[in-house]
Amino acid sequence: MITALSIGPYFFFNFFSLFIAACSSQLLESCSSTTDCGAGLYCGNCPALGKSQPLCIRGQATLPTSIISGLPFNKYSWLMTHNAFSIVDAPSFTGAQRITFYNQEDSVTNQLRNGVRGLMLDMYDFENDIWLCHSFRGQCYNFTAFEPAVNTLKEVEAFLTQNPSEIVTIIIEDYVHSPKGLTKVFGDAGLDKYWYPVAKMPKKGEDWPTVNSMVKNNYRLLVFTSDSSKEAAEGIAYQWKYMVENESGDPGVVPGSCPKRKESKPLNSKSASLFLMNYFPTIPVQNEACKEHSASLADMVATCYKSAGTQMPNFLAVNFYMRSDGGGAFDDLDRMNGQTLCGCSTVSACQAGAPFGSCKPIAVPNTSSTTMGTAGSFSGSVQMTGDASTINIPGILLLCLLPFFITFCL
Repeated sequence: MITALSIGPYFFFNFFSLFIAACSSQLLESCSSTTDCGAGLYCGNCPALGKSQPLCIRGQATLPTSIISGLPFNKYSWLMTHNAFSIVDAPSFTGAQRITFYNQEDSVTNQLRNGVRGLMLDMYDFENDIWLCHSFRGQCYNFTAFEPAVNTLKEVEAFLTQNPSEIVTIIIEDYVHSPKGLTKVFGDAGLDKYWYPVAKMPKKGEDWPTVNSMVKNNYRLLVFTSDSSKEAAEGIAYQWKYMVENESGDPGVVPGSCPKRKESKPLNSKSASLFLMNYFPTIPVQNEACKEHSASLADMVATCYKSAGTQMPNFLAVNFYMRSDGGGAFDDLDRMNGQTLCGCSTVSACQAGAPFGSCKPIAVPNTSSTTMGTAGSFSGSVQMTGDASTINIPGILLLCLLPFFITFCL
């Protein structure tokens, strides 16, 4: 006779987990709250596209290395958050009311947990320290400051320590002039132990080492700066020596066009093996991001792919990364990695060890929680924060500062 006691508690735990999963709504199914949706999904809508009914929308990335590992780092495509620190509802560390644009909605820790692997950070000298600011004219003010950079960098350090098979890339818009300022702040955050040495970076367009060898050597943090002098002075890689990049802001979202950024080599240059694709408007609008991350994003990926001589972007930089009308940037990255890694329509169809182009059937888009391969698994929170439009900014002051933000805040 089988009793509840003989079955054991794990049976009931597993049965309950399966029951909950079966009852959860899946991608694009109706919902009333995020708890109604399955793993890796949240409940949202997209009025900008006329889609007001709340549906389960994707909020986490598939990590390509959990499916196909062992390839050179530059063969993968990763999600990057533009101004990762410029977060709606972030508390003021200066006591001043912040007057700036916002680009993201959750903490850097949560961004990383949801599969983001690239962070754009603007660093400035401020208050005798290095701060993250979303500012203009190369100057940080108390009303454009977010927090000391070490705070965010410590979040990165904690994530890398907790997830020993993961690699993170940081791109710095660099306004730091204090001697060895960046070296000190990364050291203070404990990130120097993960640093990828600039001397070992490929400089002539060669392949990068495999992700497996980078993890084995603990070279799991790639840092690039916009200041060319820092490579010799501090051993921090000058960004456009190692990657090509398309134009940011409004010029980078024009359909059918993918111009290069002025500092970058031509997108089809073979002397740089990384490709950063920007896709965000000059002025970020939270409720419009779901529209930006619909079909137009997929079309722009195809345009930039052709402009780069059929090189797939390695980093896809966006605002409000979770917002979409369904799969959003996450689905686009799955398609990008699928095409590059195995010749399939999505990375979820890839099969480790199978010939290129050998794809397993995929009936529905992948909506599973992000996996971490041999390092285990995690589940980030996909709840949205408040709306940036509710922040009270004195109208006349914003009008006065708007031209400067548009010019300098990208």
